[in-house]
Parts: sequence; structure tokens; C-alpha cells
Amino acid sequence: MARTSGKHKSSKLVLILILVGFLGLALVADFLWASSSSYVSVASNWGFDRSEGVTAPNVEKEKPGKAVSERVLSATFADLAAPELQWEKMAAAPVPRLDGAAIQIKNLLYVFAGYGTIDYVHSHVDIYNFTDNTWGRRFDMPKEMAHSHLGMVTDGRYIYVVTGQYGPQCRGPTAQTFVLDTETKQWKDMLPLPVPRYAPATQLWRGRLHVMGGSKEDRHEPAFEHWSIAVKNGRVLEKEWRKEIPIPRGGPHRACVVFNNRLYAIGGQEGDFMAKPGSPIFKCSRRNEVVFDNVYMLDDDMTWKDMPPMPKPDSHIEFAWAIVNNSLVIAGGTTEKHPVTKKMILVGEMFQFNFDTQKWSVIGKLPFRVKTTLVGYWDGWLYFTSGQRDRGPDDPAPRKVIGEMYRTKLKL
Repeated sequence: MARTSGKHKSSKLVLILILVGFLGLALVADFLWASSSSYVSVASNWGFDRSEGVTAPNVEKEKPGKAVSERVLSATFADLAAPELQWEKMAAAPVPRLDGAAIQIKNLLYVFAGYGTIDYVHSHVDIYNFTDNTWGRRFDMPKEMAHSHLGMVTDGRYIYVVTGQYGPQCRGPTAQTFVLDTETKQWKDMLPLPVPRYAPATQLWRGRLHVMGGSKEDRHEPAFEHWSIAVKNGRVLEKEWRKEIPIPRGGPHRACVVFNNRLYAIGGQEGDFMAKPGSPIFKCSRRNEVVFDNVYMLDDDMTWKDMPPMPKPDSHIEFAWAIVNNSLVIAGGTTEKHPVTKKMILVGEMFQFNFDTQKWSVIGKLPFRVKTTLVGYWDGWLYFTSGQRDRGPDDPAPRKVIGEMYRTKLKL
């Protein structure tokens, strides 16, 4: 009897231990799954997918010249009500680009540099002709010139190029500056900035090249400095950069425009991805970013003035704008992070700022949400190309790097 009772107790103990073991394994598996999901969520904010390259989604298989069917942007987070626009798909750029730059001179759109993938950056210029809607001549950039996050502006012939990030992943900025003669396609060195800057706001104003804000060498810390230097016909007329009044709020990825002899700095963000400490390839590591809607203006008294804010915070818009009549039009960008998932949220609206009334409005939807668009305007048509688009109508997080070109007839 005693011996049988002991066996029974021993069997019950073994059964209990087995059940506890299974429960422990289940808890560990659940923890590992949650950790993995969290990592994917953060990593996917950059949007480059090595396994899928830069393949475009199905909508991008439509032929040039074919009208794009109506798309409804989901109100997953922060989409604003906006009119539908009819978008027509044009010839795609020769390569996909993220964080590239673009300058329009008459009927030509010069498209510079940018990421192809997180590990590959472009070092050439492609040209789009709005008259016949074709991509034409391609030529190389100087070997020392930055590949992304550039400051850039034109006087109608010469393109002034200021600093930016040199290389792929999350390498730091350079202080190098260049000027391109678009008639001869010849490059010349200019006087370097006092220190390297990443994605600074850049404009020509009153005979001087102005460079403002951006991020410091680590890509993350906002810079507030504002320098200018006299330029004319592609030449620098002074031997050093002059200090100007600092910008009220530092940071990269903002639009900067001049209209009616006034200079405007629009949107942007504080913070950005940084290189992972000790990484030999400067692997990108996520940091906290704050996107803002602030608009500042400089006029005759050289004092920054607060202007009406954007309809919502918007960043990654440095080349996403065009002047149309007496208005500024901005296409796409990024806004504040999702309050729950903390994922990056792309912008799918087009915003108008009327310089006469000093008011903002939402004038339409893009075919999808997209950041770092490269925008041009010609003969009543607004064009955009390149950037990084959303995961679909119901998911505003970034995914594919694209090279596609779209246009819509714009009447303001």
C-alpha cells in the first residue's frame, strides 16, 4: 500500500513538472515573437527591403500616359479630407530615388543623386523634359559631392549645391559645396561651409546664397546656424561665409522658398536616424524625431516672424514644392509618428499656401502617400517623381522606393 501510494505521488509530480515546462516554453516563445515583431516594426520605418529590392507595387505596372484610377486614402492616422485629383502616369525615372534633389529650369527638371537602396547611392544627374515628357541626358556628379540630403538652389542657369550626406546607410555630412553650369554641364568647386551640415534649408535671396538649420555631423542634433555668401553668375564673390540671424527652430527636411522678396522656411523636423555606435558600415539606428508645422519668414528687418502653421506637421519636403501663380504647393512628406505603433506616417495630401491671403488649404490627394517627392510645374501640370511610398491605402508606413512620375492638371 505504501509503495503504491508513493508511485502515485511520484507520477503526479512528474505530470506537474511536464505541464510547468510546457507553460515555460510557451511564455519564452511568446516573448521572442513579441521582441521580433517590435524589431521589425522599428526597422521597417526605414523602408528598404533587401529581399524585395525596390520592386514597385502593382499600380506601377500601368503604362505611361494612362490615367490612374481613383484611390481612397484610408484615415488610419492623420489623413486630412481632400478633393480627388486625376493623376496620369508618365515615363518613370531611369532609377528609383529616396532623399534625392531636384531643380527645375524652364522646361527641364534636373534630378540629382539619392539612395537606390540603403546600401547604394546614386552619383549622377537625370534630366526630364516637360515639353516632350521624356527622360534625356544623364551625366555624373563630382566624386567629392554628397549623395543625399543636399541643399540646392538655382538662379536660372547655375545650380548651387551645398553639403549633404556622403555615402550610403547613415554616414555623416560633408562641408563641400559645388556649382553646376547647366548650359555647359561643367562643375566647379565653391567655398566649403564653415562646418558640415545635413539637409540644410538653402535659398538664393537678395544676391546671397543662404544656408540654414539642418542637422549636425551626427545627423540627429538640430543645427540653428544661418550663413550667407554673395554669389553671381556661378561665382562666389566673398572669401568667407557671413553669419546671419539663427533660424528659430533647427533641424532638417524643410522646404525653403523665396516669394515677393521674402524668404520662408516651412515645416521640417528635429532629429533623424543616426549611425549605430561602432558599426563599420554606419548602419542606421532609429532615434526619436519630432515633426513640426512651423512656418517662419524673413523680410526687410531681417527678423524671423511666425507665419500661419501648416495644416499638419510635415517633413521630408525640401524638394516637394512648386510656386504656382501666387501660391506655394507642397506634395506629400512625413508627419508625426503613429501614437500607438510609433511607425513613421507618410503624407498623401497636397497643401497650398496663398501668399496674398497668407492662408493654408488642402487642395488634393496624391495617388498614394509618399515622402521626398521631387516636384516640378509646367504648362498647367504639376509633376512629381521618386521618393518612398506607403504600404497601401490602409497602411501609411513607408515601404517602396520608387522612380515613377505622375502629373495632374492643377487649377488654383
